[in-house]
Amino acid sequence: MRSPDLPAPAVVVGIDGSRVGISAALWAVDEAVSRDIPLRLVYAIEPDDRSGYQHDWRDAAREFADAEIAVRAAVMAVESTDEPVKIEVEIAQDRPARVLREQSRSAPMLCLGALGINQATGRRVGSTAAALAETAHCPVAVIRGRHPNPPVPRCVIAVVDESPESHDVLDLAVAEALLRRAPLRVLTTWHPRFTDMSGLNVVADNNRHIRAHQERMVSPYRKSHPDLDARPVAVPGNIESYLARNADSVGLVVIGRRHTASMAELLGLGHSMLHDADCSVLICPVRSAL
Repeated sequence: MRSPDLPAPAVVVGIDGSRVGISAALWAVDEAVSRDIPLRLVYAIEPDDRSGYQHDWRDAAREFADAEIAVRAAVMAVESTDEPVKIEVEIAQDRPARVLREQSRSAPMLCLGALGINQATGRRVGSTAAALAETAHCPVAVIRGRHPNPPVPRCVIAVVDESPESHDVLDLAVAEALLRRAPLRVLTTWHPRFTDMSGLNVVADNNRHIRAHQERMVSPYRKSHPDLDARPVAVPGNIESYLARNADSVGLVVIGRRHTASMAELLGLGHSMLHDADCSVLICPVRSAL
C-alpha cells in the first residue's frame, strides 16, 4: 500500500523555463503513456537565501508568473503531440533538487533537461540534474538536444560490466529500446595496459571474454523479444571516447551510478568532449533505492 505522504505515481518532469526542459517533457510522454499514468510537470521556485532580505511581494508575484509561463509552454508542447496522456501541473516553493527528490519517491522515472538557459531568468541550469542523478529514488533521465524523439530511432546503449548492478541497467535499457523501437547495443569498455604490438593479443582475448559474458546477459532478452536488435560491443578505452566516435548513431545511454567518473562528461558539465552531443542519459539507481 502506498504511503499517504507520498505523491501519487506519475512520470515527473522538472520544468525550469529552458528549452531542454520542454525537450524533457516531450521525451517523457511515451514513458507516461506506456505506463498509463499521468505526466506531472513540476516547477520549483527557489527561495532567496540572502541574509536579512525581505522577499518583496512583487518579486514573489513575478516569480510565480514566470513559473506559470514556463509550465504553460511545456503543457502546450505536450498537447501538440496528440498523445493520450493526462497532464498534471505542480508549482512548489522550495529548492528544485529537494522538490524533485521527494517526487522521485513514488515516480517510476524522473526526467530533466541537461544544460540550458532559463528563458525567464537568464541563468544557466544543470546542477539540479547532476545532483538528482546521484540521489533520486528512481531512474533519472537527463535529456539533451532539441529533438528528443527523432523520426529514425537511434541506438540505446547499455553500459555494463560484471557487477550485479549491470543486470538492472540492462533491464532498463531493454525496456527503453522496446518502447522506442530502437536497436540496443550492450557496451563494455576496458583499459588496455600494454605498450607494444604484443598487446594486440590481449585486446583480442579481452574482447572474446567480455563478449561471451555479454552474450550470456543478452540471450534471455533475445528469446523473450525476437524482434529486439541487441548486440554486444566490447572496446578498449572509456565510455566517453566510444560515444564521441559514435555520437550520430546514439540516442540514449543507460548507466548505473557506479560510473560516477563518467557522470559529468555524460551530463555535459564542464569542458566535456560530449558537450555538443545529442544523446540523452538514463541513470539507473541501485535496486535498494527503487
